[in-house]
Order: sequence, then structure tokens, then C-alpha cells
Amino acid sequence: MTRPLWTDKISHPAQLGGIETSVLDNGPGRGSRIAWINTGTGLRFKMVLDRAMDIVEAFYNEHSLAWLSHGGITAPEPAINHGIDWLRTFPGGLLTTCGLSNVGGPNEDAYGQRGLHGRISNLPAELEGVVQPDPLLGDLRWSVSGRMRESQVFGPTLELKRTVSGELGKAVIYVEDTVINRGNTPAPHMLLYHLNFGWPLVDEGTRILAKGNWEARPDDMSRARFNPDTDYRTCPPPLDAHSGTGEGAAFVDPTPNAEGLCTTGLYNPRLGLAVAVQFEKEQLPWLTNWQHWGKGEYVTGLEPGTHPPIGQAQAREQGTLIFLAPGEQKNYRLKIEILTDQVAIEHWLALNE
Repeated sequence: MTRPLWTDKISHPAQLGGIETSVLDNGPGRGSRIAWINTGTGLRFKMVLDRAMDIVEAFYNEHSLAWLSHGGITAPEPAINHGIDWLRTFPGGLLTTCGLSNVGGPNEDAYGQRGLHGRISNLPAELEGVVQPDPLLGDLRWSVSGRMRESQVFGPTLELKRTVSGELGKAVIYVEDTVINRGNTPAPHMLLYHLNFGWPLVDEGTRILAKGNWEARPDDMSRARFNPDTDYRTCPPPLDAHSGTGEGAAFVDPTPNAEGLCTTGLYNPRLGLAVAVQFEKEQLPWLTNWQHWGKGEYVTGLEPGTHPPIGQAQAREQGTLIFLAPGEQKNYRLKIEILTDQVAIEHWLALNE
């Protein structure tokens, strides 16, 4: 077995990487707990523990991977669940969790009213564990674990247990989630991972990868963007039509491989950099591609989910809404990997274009 290059040359594991926790002390996120994770590969990212352990800033070497909204990180507002108020606290970021009982726009029916994308991303974590790597003992694994509760008296009580993990020396992030119904009645459930990518990873000529059947969301701007005469899988320059609320989205029925795994992601040929996102078709059967090419708001989202973002009322009407029995749980896994080796990138492109 080859000895690591750092053997007998480091005093503290932080020379290689690891986890640093702290609290923001300024601006709209003041008081929010965060964790900076350095994987020792050039991949480093900020997890906001008080925002469902979501990931906001993310970098590979000098390149930012994620899009950040004008507002950036704000303190959690657990009561947000009305209209489009969710957008006031939406930081963008590499991963924003949507759900746990509504994914999509505001909607209401005989069972209640719901705001855009639900409450979960505004709920602080009960932190359960921070596991630092111990390279001197040969253990390169790191992880952060916690749980968030979406609950109200006389209402559904859903709990999200989350572990974000990886290994020093590997440019990979694993997200493992378990959603549990802690209540005593069946609870409706929807979940979507809102992955938001920005410049310089996303730039003119960056390619969007997702193998499967693409269908434009049923609105005029989405149909205009996602049509056979438009190269909608290549990122364009900023578009005047996408100023303000201009945007387009497509719902993708992703094609799994023989192991039941689906892959999506982006490749920037100028940077020689790709980000691959892997998920299980059985767990997350849908993928949404959001494109918002506004000036100064230049972003595309890749969003694996239990549903496309159609809202709880429509999912109930279609008969696709998930109900968790008391004590029942569902598991979800996500893998985010950085690719820079050209041979590995070409192989990945061949499988997913």
C-alpha cells in the first residue's frame, strides 16, 4: 500500500481539510450557525445548519459552483408558508431543500393552504454529530448529522434526518436523508432538491446534462425556451426576456442506468470542469431544469424530486401525492461529484448526453 504524501509531515488534520463550525455575526444571516467543509481537493463549501443544513457557497479551487441570490443567507423564518414569501429568504446556493409536504407554487384545496416550496428550508437543525477526519489514524471520513422537525399541534409532524458526508482527498459530497412521520395520522409528503448553479461554472457554452424525456412546463416562456428549435441544453448569454420574473422550466423523466441510478449535471468545456449529480430513480423519479438567464441573476437549477414542482393540491388531484403512515419513513440519497480529468469527463458525457 502506497504511503500518503503527507505521512510524517503534518501536525494537525486541518492542514489537509475538515470541518469548522461558527456563527455568522453580521448582515441578514446574523446568528445563524454554519459549517465550512474543506475536502482537501479544492472542493470546499458552506453548510447553513440553521437553514435545514442546506449548502450555500461552494467552490472548486478558484471557481464558484453555486448561484447566490441578491439576499444571500438570511436567518431562518420557520413560519414562512404563505404565497411566494419563500423567495424573500431563498439564498440560492448549491442545495436548498424544498418540502416536506409541498413542492411547487402556492396552492390550496379543501385540506389547507400552502406557500411556495414549503417550510423545511427555514427550519434550524438539532445538530447531532460532527465527525472530523483523523488522517494520522488512517480515517479520512468526515460527516455532519442533524434533524429538522416540520410540525404543528393538531397537524402533520414530519422529521428530516440528514447526514452530509465525504472523505478527505475526494471531491464528492454525499447527502443522505430520512423523512419520518412522527405524528399519529397519515401525512402528505413531497421533496425536491433545489440545486442552483452559477458563474463561472455556468457560462455561455456550458452544457446541461440529463438523459430522459424533457417536457416544457405548461407556460408560454417555458415553451419558448424548451422547444426543438432551441438549444436549451447549452447555456446562453443573459437574456432580456428573463429580466424580472422571466424564466423557463422543463420537467424531465430521467433515464436510469442498469443499477437504477440517474445522473444530471453541467460541463464547462472552457474550464475543463464538470459537476455530476447522481440520484436513485426509485427514490426521486423526477428532475426539473430551471433556467433564469436574467442580467445579474444568471442561474440554472437541476432539481431531483419525488414530484415535479406542481404543488400538493395538483399532486393530490393526480393521485401521485405520497402519504406516510404514522412511523413510516422514506430514504433519499444524493451524490455531488466534481470531475476534472478529461477522460472521466468524456466517459460521463458519453453516458449522459
